[in-house]
Amino acid sequence: MTTKAAADDASARITARIEALDDWRGEMLAQVRQLIREADPEITEEWKWAKPTSGGTPVWSHAGIVCTGESYKDKVKLTFARGASVSDPKKLFNASLDGGTRRAIDLHENARIPASAFRQLIRAAVALNVATQAEHAAKRKQGSRRGG
Repeated sequence: MTTKAAADDASARITARIEALDDWRGEMLAQVRQLIREADPEITEEWKWAKPTSGGTPVWSHAGIVCTGESYKDKVKLTFARGASVSDPKKLFNASLDGGTRRAIDLHENARIPASAFRQLIRAAVALNVATQAEHAAKRKQGSRRGG
């Protein structure tokens, strides 16, 4: 469970990352962040995988990781943790398509994000996380009844 202080710190770090990018990548990450928040007002912002060689990665979670937002020299990459299982009728996923679990969206300079389709994709990823979490909880409950 994420504490409010940790969530506030993560949000501040994401804001700092956006400001530090100071070019189209920062604008793109800010736009994506806004769309994610619009799609799911209950989303939690996290900051993960910080180490000396990398400052860390923005992460958006709801009942598990929904997606990460990484910035590279030529793109902003949104990696969906369970993207391979998420319905993508508008074909927004354009990277990591061969993976068995994850899918990604690479956004290059001047890319246009179809806002409605992107929000729909976020909601689908959240719904999958919630359903998976409920499934696991039901299995644990069922297992404890048998063993108890």
